[in-house]
Amino acid sequence: MFIQTQETPNPNSLKFLPGKRVSNDGPYEFLNESQTEIPVLKNILSINGVTGIFLSEDFLSINKTQDEKWENIMHIVISHLNEFYDEGNEFIINKKSELENNYDYGEIENKIIKILETKIRPAVARDGGDITFKEFKDGKVTVMLKGSCSGCPSSTLTLKQGVQNLLCHYIPEVKEVLAV
Repeated sequence: MFIQTQETPNPNSLKFLPGKRVSNDGPYEFLNESQTEIPVLKNILSINGVTGIFLSEDFLSINKTQDEKWENIMHIVISHLNEFYDEGNEFIINKKSELENNYDYGEIENKIIKILETKIRPAVARDGGDITFKEFKDGKVTVMLKGSCSGCPSSTLTLKQGVQNLLCHYIPEVKEVLAV
């Protein structure tokens, strides 16, 4: 199996593309070993310098400390992923969420979510990250950035020039976009 890597705009995040499904249950982010019981994720999170893993449908993004070099991490991650898939596993996460979001959003929130899902999320995913809606209040949209976007030097620029401009264009009630 050949696992490709792809640089992201965040120098401390690298995208891993195993060529197979990674998550069959939406995006997940794990920032430490205690957040998961999945052995392959625990192994990757235990690598010196790794600070988090973001899993999407067909990729993983690994975040590291600024001091650690990718050559000290990358081959170990690839080894763990190869071993996992060579054992016949099809997905790292293969379950349907028990926690369905049953929020009763209003018209504006639903428009925001639709734009985030259809226009913004795919672009953010190409860079190894994810964006999710948190709240709309007093003209301000609050979103959460995950994966490569978390801690990325260019995420503020992306948020203001990309996300905010797009949402303001389509939804006049939106005045500002903030990240938590």
